[in-house]
Amino acid sequence: MSLFEIMRVALESIRANLFRAVLTMLGVIIGVAAVITMVALGSGAQRAIDEQLEALGANLLTINSGMWFMRGVSRQQNTLTIDDAMQLSEEAAHLVAVVPEMSIREQVKSGNRNLNVSVTGTTPNFGEVQGFTLAAGRMFSAADDAARRRVVVVGAEVPGMMDTQPDLLVGQTLSIRSVPFEVIGVFEAKGAVGMSNPDDDLWMPLQTARFRLTGEDTLQSISVEVAPGSTIEQAMVDIERVLRRAHGILPGRDNDFAIFDRKTFFNARAEATEVFSFLLAGIAGVSLVVGGIGIMNIMLVTVTERTREIGIRKALGATRSSIMLQFLVESVTLCALGGLLGVLLGSGLSSLLAKFAGWQTFVTPGSVLLSFGFAAGVGLVFGLMPARRAASLDPIEALRYE
Repeated sequence: MSLFEIMRVALESIRANLFRAVLTMLGVIIGVAAVITMVALGSGAQRAIDEQLEALGANLLTINSGMWFMRGVSRQQNTLTIDDAMQLSEEAAHLVAVVPEMSIREQVKSGNRNLNVSVTGTTPNFGEVQGFTLAAGRMFSAADDAARRRVVVVGAEVPGMMDTQPDLLVGQTLSIRSVPFEVIGVFEAKGAVGMSNPDDDLWMPLQTARFRLTGEDTLQSISVEVAPGSTIEQAMVDIERVLRRAHGILPGRDNDFAIFDRKTFFNARAEATEVFSFLLAGIAGVSLVVGGIGIMNIMLVTVTERTREIGIRKALGATRSSIMLQFLVESVTLCALGGLLGVLLGSGLSSLLAKFAGWQTFVTPGSVLLSFGFAAGVGLVFGLMPARRAASLDPIEALRYE
């Protein structure tokens, strides 16, 4: 019997028991769909991390004030000042931009609207260094900073909080600590980064924040951009050299500041996400094994039901290999069809999660091929025992079977 004829007979047998075949494939369908969905979630999370890293800039470092401990509790110690930012800008050879940030939370009022948001005093190059772009209006200038003008640029979500459009909010007045500030610009959406969301923040000139809000020259953080051709390590050494001398820290003493490499953080987060996605996919893959056991069980039942047919075929000259191949083809076909339906179901579930749950998903060709191939492999492995049992039947005993 030719291979084509064997495949035709196998497909005809599946069609004759279609409902049972569908129930048999159910475990494989669920397993493949679960694997596709879990890998899509992991791939989507990985892409989101890559996008955040690209938006933040892989060549950016953040300098934070140091931490000190009292009775086992960590507390923030504001050790960074505007003078530190100026010295870094003047003396650090491996930095191309320095952006000081003075942040506080304030109540912001506009008409009958009252918001509690983060207000950051910074320099005019903030948007350029941090990768922000303007949706409306303009960024404050060095002249605004020097004159301590009461102007602010707001995040993309603030107009919605104020129940207005970005272009309509430009030129309006917000009240911070009963002091009026003019909105001169609105940033485009940036997206949440970790636990913070810059889209609902406000920014104003550094000197304005210093003299009209805080009355201090201490900073919460300083963002720096590494110069082209310099490495992150060189920039860190440069920063440490300048700040240790500025703070009068003696050799052997710990720094009273911390340098944070965003790329390292996101890489660690990406590795954790990848491990977690593979773990979930592995758990989902157990469903495939369970489905394979179901395939083997049904194929054993099929062998028993078709014992007389096997005896007739052997009496007519069918070889052991042809009978074995027929049952293997049936098993692999069941799993392959189940795998195909599982891929379609998993892709659909991924799309639904992205649309209704807001999760970022991405179905990769590799995950589709792996799931489909694994499903076919399950059919081959778990169909081998029933196929060998069918091929080893004695034709005389098989013809007597009722």
